[in-house]
Amino acid sequence: MRLRVEFTTEPFDLDEAPEHAVVAREAVETAGLDAVDVGPFGNTAEGGADAVPAAADALLRRTLTAGAPRVSLQINVVGEDGR
Repeated sequence: MRLRVEFTTEPFDLDEAPEHAVVAREAVETAGLDAVDVGPFGNTAEGGADAVPAAADALLRRTLTAGAPRVSLQINVVGEDGR
């Protein structure tokens, strides 16, 4: 199964990324996911059924530890692996 995770951390600042946004980006970029798209208003990444939940766990733990008072997260099934 192939999954897509969409997430935001708040509050955000267009002038300088807060620490919680930086660690969120690092969490998905180092998780072995593909199709990673990180931006100021939303972020997405795709991967397998094991990789995405593991990345979401790391993202939540790291961003909350870094001071994010709010993290929005959505995971969708987007297909089968290999497609």
